Amino acid sequence: MKFTQTVVAVLLLAASAPTLAAPAHLRVYTEASLPTSMKEGERVIGSGTEKVREIMARTGTSYTIELLPWRRAYIFTQQYDDACLFSTTRTPEREHLFQWIGPTDYANWVLLGRADRDYKLETLEDARRLRIGTYNGDAREEYLRARGFQVDSAPHDMLNPRKLMLNRIDLWAASFKRGSAVIVRNGWQSKIVPVLAFKRVEVYLACNRAVPAALIDKMNAAMEAMVRDGTVKRIDEKYEKWPRGGAGVQ
Repeated sequence: MKFTQTVVAVLLLAASAPTLAAPAHLRVYTEASLPTSMKEGERVIGSGTEKVREIMARTGTSYTIELLPWRRAYIFTQQYDDACLFSTTRTPEREHLFQWIGPTDYANWVLLGRADRDYKLETLEDARRLRIGTYNGDAREEYLRARGFQVDSAPHDMLNPRKLMLNRIDLWAASFKRGSAVIVRNGWQSKIVPVLAFKRVEVYLACNRAVPAALIDKMNAAMEAMVRDGTVKRIDEKYEKWPRGGAGVQ
């Protein structure tokens, strides 16, 4: 009887072993956000994208990268056991929702306003009376809403410049990463200007809680090695002046 019980226990342990192994494939999601992630032809490129691809190569992880609207990508990453998302701001509210690889980069949160208006903002508190444009599921929206600011949410961030110029909002809460050139690229520099930088944040590759911890550790080790050996610096410098020479990127 003891022998039979032992055999059964061993078989059950063996059957459960695959759940402890790394998934055969990761679905990696991101949004269109120059210069971090954007499409060139059918391929997703960008500074954040190249870092993620290098992490996957160094850990021998099979993956696909798909460009989606942020809110959908954010939900999918929590729904699918084999999903990850970049570039994700790490906040106390999100800490328990994901496992974190990085930081892969940093960003400055900035309030943008109309060039023909004098805002006189010295601190974020000075903007409390104003309508601030954000977009669904974004960390800036979560941050401002939690602090009682007047948030006007859009389904996509690129709707906010138009809302600003139509006076439907007073300010646009944007995120400027290294090499960000969204204002210049769209010809808005004479119309939309930075008013106040109000927070500096780190961004990460965020993975579903079901992705094995051993793989998360390997990916973090790969990211740390990329910083040490200069890979991260080379990637950042490559995209520093993006989108110069970036015709065809959407």
